[in-house]
Amino acid sequence: MKSAQSGFTLVEIAIVLVIIGLLLGGILKGQEMITQAKIKNLINDFNGLAAAMYSYQDRYRALPGDESESKVAARWAGSHGGDGNGTFVRGTVPAVPTTPDLYNNIPTGAPSTTTPEGNLFWQHLRLSGFVGGSTLVTDAASVLPPANSVNGIVGVQTAGMGFNGNIICTSNLPDKVAIAVDTQVDDGSSIRGQVRGLLQTAPNPVTGAVVPTVEFAENGTNQYLLCKSL
Repeated sequence: MKSAQSGFTLVEIAIVLVIIGLLLGGILKGQEMITQAKIKNLINDFNGLAAAMYSYQDRYRALPGDESESKVAARWAGSHGGDGNGTFVRGTVPAVPTTPDLYNNIPTGAPSTTTPEGNLFWQHLRLSGFVGGSTLVTDAASVLPPANSVNGIVGVQTAGMGFNGNIICTSNLPDKVAIAVDTQVDDGSSIRGQVRGLLQTAPNPVTGAVVPTVEFAENGTNQYLLCKSL
């Protein structure tokens, strides 16, 4: 006798397909929620750090990182300051920046009188309680720029990306994320406005004299450096 062979009925197959669809939908929705959270965090970096900087200026009548050595040392023993010229550059600001004063400059030793003002920016904000991080004045970590939500870094400098004044930059943004941040904060254009984007050819690129000339392109692999005027 031949035994009857059992198989899936159309109803069972339909149920399996529905379950698979629900699982895929949940995964895609979860990924979109993660992306939106990253976009929100990056926007908060721009807005929150600008607010912290202006709050510091309101309290101490000086720019964090740039405030003079004598005033900073009197307030926080053993700490260091800048030259008080209103920028993150010691001395005369070059008309065309060739390298950043800070952005991806990562000190390895204890802060000193030669530490870039863009790095001291973070120490002063941490010591004043406006941002989190090490408040030990001899700790190299106290002057390190923080990471962003996409494994890049956040930094400040004077000039670059077509800007002449002080700017805040954030790196390694996936194309979709960079476009969303620029659109929500500014005008969605990488080459103009208060937020500008530069296509990266390597992680955490130098923010120097290069001026963005090409609009955003979303292909799923591009990464961008975004800078915003302060």
